Amino acid sequence: MSQPKSYRRVIRHVTTGFAAVLVFVALILPDQITRLPPGNHWYTALLRIPIEALVAGAVLLLVPVRARRWTAAGLGVLLGALTVVKLVDIGFFAVLARRFDPVLDWTLFDDGFHFLIDSIGKASAIGVAAGAVLLAALLIAGMTWAMLRLTAVAVGHRRLAWSGMGAAGVAWAALFAIGYQLIGGIPVAAHAAADLARDTALALPKDLADKRRFVAEAADDRYHDRPGSQLLTALRGKDVVVSFIESYGRDAVENPAFNGAVLTALGDGDRKLAAAGFAARSGFLTSSTAGGGSWLAHSTFLSGMWVNNESRYRSLMATDRLTLTRAFKNAGHRTVGIEPGVIFAWPEGQFYGYDQVYDKAALNYHGPQFSWSPMPDQYALAQFQKFEYAKPGRGPLLAEITLTSSHTPWAPVPSMLDWDRLGDGSVYGPQARTTDPKSVWKDDSRVKTEYARSIAYSVDSLIGWATEYADDNLVMVFLGDHQPASVVVGQNAGHDVPITIVAKDPKILDRIASWGWTSSVKPAPDAPVWPMNTFRDRFLTAFGPEGDPH
Repeated sequence: MSQPKSYRRVIRHVTTGFAAVLVFVALILPDQITRLPPGNHWYTALLRIPIEALVAGAVLLLVPVRARRWTAAGLGVLLGALTVVKLVDIGFFAVLARRFDPVLDWTLFDDGFHFLIDSIGKASAIGVAAGAVLLAALLIAGMTWAMLRLTAVAVGHRRLAWSGMGAAGVAWAALFAIGYQLIGGIPVAAHAAADLARDTALALPKDLADKRRFVAEAADDRYHDRPGSQLLTALRGKDVVVSFIESYGRDAVENPAFNGAVLTALGDGDRKLAAAGFAARSGFLTSSTAGGGSWLAHSTFLSGMWVNNESRYRSLMATDRLTLTRAFKNAGHRTVGIEPGVIFAWPEGQFYGYDQVYDKAALNYHGPQFSWSPMPDQYALAQFQKFEYAKPGRGPLLAEITLTSSHTPWAPVPSMLDWDRLGDGSVYGPQARTTDPKSVWKDDSRVKTEYARSIAYSVDSLIGWATEYADDNLVMVFLGDHQPASVVVGQNAGHDVPITIVAKDPKILDRIASWGWTSSVKPAPDAPVWPMNTFRDRFLTAFGPEGDPH
């Protein structure tokens, strides 16, 4: 009988050890991979004392016997749920360079699922989603079992448990007092799980307080009641095209690992614009988002409000804040939105002040979809030319054009065609079959290369349209909405995006001479950097009566 008893003893020790490791790792796991010690020193992150383990151990030893099991199970469920949140945070930092908001960010999971479909196929995406749900359930169940197991062991060895926790508590207090840190600045006296629990619990009241402040700020608008006759006076009779280039970030022009195609497109763009009589000025804006959430950047740029989460976006849409597009409308321009990525009802168009929105259906595209992008940028611009810009006898125009060909997963990338060959888009059939997104996403270096090619295509399309069709009255503003995902730029990249103003009339660029922008479609590394929400007021000032020469 000794052998079975010995075998059971080994099983008990192994399961207890596994439970201890599971709980310990859950307590010290950071919410960003970049917070692990660098290089081969990652293992030093294990040399930590989580205060939560000591507090939970003391509580479980002190509570009455009848409540102990329920308390242990409750703590296990809580730790499991926090671990799931921490893993979601890792994903959010990897893609959007920010923490998951448990109140506001649930709608983004749908976008993430569709991104997986584009990248790895529908069947694989469903498998990944099902696996994530199963993993979350297993983590919560496993953490609950681990807490019950460790509680039973601690109660059975009460004296040893108290002695161990006492020694660890003294060590934690001493290390906390002196602020001792591991390689990479990680404190040995850890309290990461407690911080995460606090932040998660406070998310709702913090979001509500932020919403109240944001609505008050939105109502404080010095341009709101200004008559149209005093808005954008220097742009009377001009056609203004504002274009957002998806994922066009600062790294696209400055990161030598993949910026070659973009630099070529920008260099060619400068030469083509100059040959057509245009000049350009460029700088940088700091976007309110990164990796995704284009609508947050669009609303930040057009409203002059810092919109960095879904709550602020929804709050803004319920106000009558003056947007750049509505300012043009008040000043007498016809305002249109070219929105190929809009496939459902879009009530935001009314907030922005568009006279007409051309969504995917209205653009009448009958060619193949290029992964996420419903149609190539060149085609969207050609339809804008057909439906609006080429109309005889029209008045001044403001067009906001969202270019989507550089949206993830950046494969396949269309190529430029003769403008008179585009037709209804059917001509793009062969191009859509040139690259399989799944093959691109198996190779990190190729992802970066295809990303750069997609940005170059969007730039080529926009400048190609201007040089092919634009007259002397065109003023063009184009910018990126945000940096691409961290798979391209890494997790420590900034949020800056290029912005460019193009015009033939030298008086237009004279209005912004004080901005110090670079004389090119490529901003110099030392070009000014402004928060994106400051652009609206700067633009309205430069091209309003305040900007008149004195």
